Amino acid sequence: MAIPNDLFLFNSTSSPYNTTEIYQNSSAYPCADWSPIPMTTLIPSIYSVICVLGTIGNALAVCVLAYNSTSRRTVANTFMLNLCMSDLLFLLSLPLWAVYYSKGYSWPFGRVACKICGALHNLNLYASIFFITCMSMDRYLAIVHPLRSQSARDPKRARLTCILVWVLACVCTAPTLALRDTRHLPVLDVEACVIFYPDHAWYLTLVCIKIVLAFLLPLLVISCCYYAIGRHLLSDTGLVRMQNLSHTPSMPSFKSSESQESCHKPERPPTPCVNPSFSGSRPLEGRGLERVLWTVAAVVLAFFLCWFPFHCVTFLDILKSEGWLDSCWVDWTIHNLTPLTLCLGFSNSAINPVLYCFIGNHFRGRLGGLCKGLCASCLKTRGEDHSQKRGSFSTRLSSFSRKLSDLKDLAIVEASGPA
Repeated sequence: MAIPNDLFLFNSTSSPYNTTEIYQNSSAYPCADWSPIPMTTLIPSIYSVICVLGTIGNALAVCVLAYNSTSRRTVANTFMLNLCMSDLLFLLSLPLWAVYYSKGYSWPFGRVACKICGALHNLNLYASIFFITCMSMDRYLAIVHPLRSQSARDPKRARLTCILVWVLACVCTAPTLALRDTRHLPVLDVEACVIFYPDHAWYLTLVCIKIVLAFLLPLLVISCCYYAIGRHLLSDTGLVRMQNLSHTPSMPSFKSSESQESCHKPERPPTPCVNPSFSGSRPLEGRGLERVLWTVAAVVLAFFLCWFPFHCVTFLDILKSEGWLDSCWVDWTIHNLTPLTLCLGFSNSAINPVLYCFIGNHFRGRLGGLCKGLCASCLKTRGEDHSQKRGSFSTRLSSFSRKLSDLKDLAIVEASGPA
């Protein structure tokens, strides 16, 4: 393997490593007036907050979704459960990265932990976005094509899809697992956890794959799905309003009066006409439609706002590596904003359970039911312990009373015996 230069070794879009400190201590650094951001204190604090909030939220989501019986396990719940598990696996590795930054980019956990934590980072990057895309497609089929998609939206097929997503995410993560390793950096005198690219072609290929598969393609699919959902809901609302206007008394129409007359029969009392379009499922109206549309907008905006800055900085790094951009502000942006935008992308793991689980009334109801069930079981266990204690006390009391009666009978027998 060829010895990589600074571009491949310290590229922070693929490794949580800040290059500003390298150039800051180098006399060849041309932009000394651009002061770096103190990453050794800022990044660990952000990672700690994301880790605590995200672990609590995803752990609660996993407990509630896994608590559901098999009969209640839907396609959406299957994708949610795998999404939360992916986020939870990555969040458990964040404390190690926080220590890594706080110790000045020194990795004290060994070579194996470096590879595993780096692989978990990339695995979550791909798996979480793939599962969000699957959930968006499932919502599109459930809302826009509810009847035709019943056979396709099967929980068994959803589980098979989840397996394929995990396999695809592992395949995309394999190069990172192979290339990431620990290496002593003489400039900082630390043992860092970095990625070694064999050459520039490897760097360009892997970064372009990450931008396309982990951002552009999922964003296109998610946007198309939710655009179709919003258009479908708005068209249904327009039809409902037109039907309501056509049936109002102030604006009678010949068709409506004709349909009303057809509902009257001379030998029977008049029966009200029922619009067949309202039989079965009723389109969303008012606050229901507004809630769905706001949820849709929140999903798309959260995904876009969390990962768009990171991929923008990554693309800026590609332009710099090709020699198309070269200035102080470009260097400062890449070396300082890449770790911060990566933190913003990691925050999506803490936002996911809020958007997909805790906003829904059904999920909150199941969470309340789970808490009530746990409280009831605790109270039942305490009651059984208390009843057992009471039973053992009553048993001891009855045995003691039997012993007293036996002693009394023995005393009577001895008293009545011969002198």
